[in-house]
Amino acid sequence: MIDFKFQPESYFTEETTSVLLVKMHYPESQWGEQISIYAHWLERKIQFEAVDFYGNDYMLYPSSSFEALSMEDMVYLVEGMQVNTDAMEGNMELNLDGIPEVESDFYPELGKYFEEKRKNFGLD
Repeated sequence: MIDFKFQPESYFTEETTSVLLVKMHYPESQWGEQISIYAHWLERKIQFEAVDFYGNDYMLYPSSSFEALSMEDMVYLVEGMQVNTDAMEGNMELNLDGIPEVESDFYPELGKYFEEKRKNFGLD
């Protein structure tokens, strides 16, 4: 059973102010899109950022937090990620086709959650 209340104590150490939280791969995307979500410690807040190879602009909810997110909130962040339509060119929305394959050192069960979801939709 996945613990949706799990919450890492922190993302950062004394030496780090930016960390890779989540790596995602969208095999159903026509480009096989890879997107990474980073956490940055700025202005006494955690700011979240999604980055891909092409420099597309993604919107995350929440975009910031005063503490590490719970597993449930991280699932919502990943599933709610959207392409910024104000800066959209071509078929960028197709980057997020399907359900991602996910890895995270901070949320060990996140990959399992999305793996089960992919199986339920017949994607694996």
